[in-house]
Amino acid sequence: MKLLALVFLGAVLHGVPPSLVPPSVVPPSRVATSSVAPARVQVVAKEFSFGLSRGSVKAGPAVIELANFGQDPHDLRVRRIGARHIAGLGDVVPGARGELTVKLAPGRYSFWCSIANHRQLGMRAQLIVTR
Repeated sequence: MKLLALVFLGAVLHGVPPSLVPPSVVPPSRVATSSVAPARVQVVAKEFSFGLSRGSVKAGPAVIELANFGQDPHDLRVRRIGARHIAGLGDVVPGARGELTVKLAPGRYSFWCSIANHRQLGMRAQLIVTR
């Protein structure tokens, strides 16, 4: 480890930016951690239902895609059960798709369409987010 630190220090002193020093030479405390790829969930909207591509995902960043296979515009609202904050995606016209990027904490999430009475007609679903 001392040898790696000396090689790293020598590279920096000679004007080599730390980002150009091979990772095997950079001390572990200086290596950037790679970001976690977001979980992906597709919500298929039809009159009058929501279908999720999966029932659960791990906590962290997520991309939720609303795919409107119906004949009416639909939107998407997402809220962790017990929380107040509601994330949302505006109207998606028939045949189109929209994406909502969020960071999900562990818990149960409620998804619904907030247009007119679509929620009451069955456009709702739940997603479980695990640790």
